[in-house]
Amino acid sequence: MTPLEKTMTHEKSSRPTFRFPHIFVVLFSFICLAALSTHFLQSGSYERVTNEQGRTVVVPDSYAAVEAQGAGWLSPFMAVFEGMGEGSSIIFFIFISGGAFGVLKATGVLQKVVASISNALTGRDLILIPLLMLLFAMGGATFGLAEETIAFIIILAPLLRMLGYDSITAAAVPLVGAGAGFSAAFMNPFTVGVAQDIAELPIFSGMTLRVCYWLIFVSISIAFVTRYAAKVKAHPESSPVFNSDRRQFGKPQASERPGTLSAADKLVLTAFVGTILVIAYGVIRHGWYIGEMSGAFLLMAILIGVFARMSPNKIADHFVEGIQEIAMGALVVGFAFGILVILRSGHILDTILFHLEGLLSGMPAVITAVCMFFVQLILNFLVPSGSGQAALTMPLMVPLADLVGVTRQTAVLAFQFGDGISNILTPTSGYFMAGLAVAGVSWSKWIKWILPLAILQLGTASLMITLAQFFSWT
Repeated sequence: MTPLEKTMTHEKSSRPTFRFPHIFVVLFSFICLAALSTHFLQSGSYERVTNEQGRTVVVPDSYAAVEAQGAGWLSPFMAVFEGMGEGSSIIFFIFISGGAFGVLKATGVLQKVVASISNALTGRDLILIPLLMLLFAMGGATFGLAEETIAFIIILAPLLRMLGYDSITAAAVPLVGAGAGFSAAFMNPFTVGVAQDIAELPIFSGMTLRVCYWLIFVSISIAFVTRYAAKVKAHPESSPVFNSDRRQFGKPQASERPGTLSAADKLVLTAFVGTILVIAYGVIRHGWYIGEMSGAFLLMAILIGVFARMSPNKIADHFVEGIQEIAMGALVVGFAFGILVILRSGHILDTILFHLEGLLSGMPAVITAVCMFFVQLILNFLVPSGSGQAALTMPLMVPLADLVGVTRQTAVLAFQFGDGISNILTPTSGYFMAGLAVAGVSWSKWIKWILPLAILQLGTASLMITLAQFFSWT
């Protein structure tokens, strides 16, 4: 090699390569941007009243400017702390469930089960992807499965990786499955139920069209993920996270011969499956949420440790190891909530809503209906709670829909698609960001991967809303 070639090679090797910022850097940048916005946007708010159902709703045409100070120099840093407080229930749920699965992982039972599944479904394990996604989509459509997907990612990520899939597939099966079902839900009480109640429509009315839309929307999403999973299974190096998966998790071990489950292993597996069934029953029948789920996972960890003949100290050690593995995913939630803390404290959240609403006036009804969808999509970045967004926007969107000739059912449809699709895109969605972190997928790689599906979902939703309005769906 000549001196000139050596010099050129050295220059190439020393040239800095672009690395996408860490997720904490991204989220803190959004916090700083929100803080800066409080100095340039007019502070304002809508009046809110409590209706007969005890729900706080916005009074239409009540927006007024208010006196408020812009964020101080310390506000962005305090917002992280305050965001941790607001998201504490989700954060501690992630810690406890992650610790519980640390104990389960230490038993080695899951590895034996996956090896058995891989052996039994040789060449046919791809069928697990659409089946699991369909179950998650049903959960999203019926009881608003969202935050609960974090626990399933913790369960599925090692299983799917051992079967030869990647971390994107592990994250996509619960997130995209539940997200698609949530977006096109036909009887989600937290979105469809709340929105229809505010719109003074019979609860869960329009069921026939909603179920048809759900089937189409979910099928498109399942096909996208399954096609990708098949490609990664056949050519692992084609995965965007191939190298990072190898660094974090090593080479998949699904090819090993399945071991025989001992009596203790069967008891551990019974405790694990039983916990999942109990949680599913509690969520559906008794409205369990993060607190009850956390308690069930903690009990599971103790039972599994006892069945696996671990000492109390050993159970605690593995519990801590599990927490360490998902600590970043838990802390991401606090950063995401910090953005909303700044917007609320600066009184600019309602201002943003007011100006977005003003853009919709004076358009044809069909175009207005689609624009309502995109406005809701943007607002979900600011208000990632489905029921919270319904309570904030529907009292404003319903009278607007009446004025411009958009049917109320169409307005509800625009809300639920706008609220749902961006749940697995926006960095302010705490459970979504935590799910990615738990699966070991960076937000930048996820966005690049999901962009084609997101565009397809946006186009499909726009078409569905257009057809609903065109046929005057009531």
